Amino acid sequence: MNDFLSEIEYAGLISRIKRLSDEILYSTRDYYTTVGLDIEPNWHLVFYLLERNESMTITDISLELRMSHPACVKIIKKMKKKGYVLTKTDDNDSRRQLLQLSDKSKAQLPFFRKHWDAGIKTTEDLIADSPHFVEELKQLELKIEQKSYKDRTLDNLKLE
Repeated sequence: MNDFLSEIEYAGLISRIKRLSDEILYSTRDYYTTVGLDIEPNWHLVFYLLERNESMTITDISLELRMSHPACVKIIKKMKKKGYVLTKTDDNDSRRQLLQLSDKSKAQLPFFRKHWDAGIKTTEDLIADSPHFVEELKQLELKIEQKSYKDRTLDNLKLE
């Protein structure tokens, strides 16, 4: 079957990356449903951070993950609703809300970790033929961090 996005090469690259991300996300969600996990695919990042740091604000999480604040708010809201995250007021600043893993989270982490480790193995298997993929992705991220895609595109427009 022909793949139009592949055919148009660089013109379709960003859409191919998004499509791949979506496919993995939806497949992971389906996997979680199949094995009876009541979590979402992107929650593991928050579990990892809160396990490592014990408590963080949404802003801290957003900065650490380089994810938008509204996206983090949405994730945390869902995690709180499921009872995985607790909020407490910072003793030093009553305006700051600190997020912590609940006892339910702490009890489930070994079970979750087993599934996350299987997912990591799956990812490793998928990129096994591309041993430099992770480093190349990191380099691409660094380039975009140094100068945004928008600014680079504006520069290319000026070259014409």
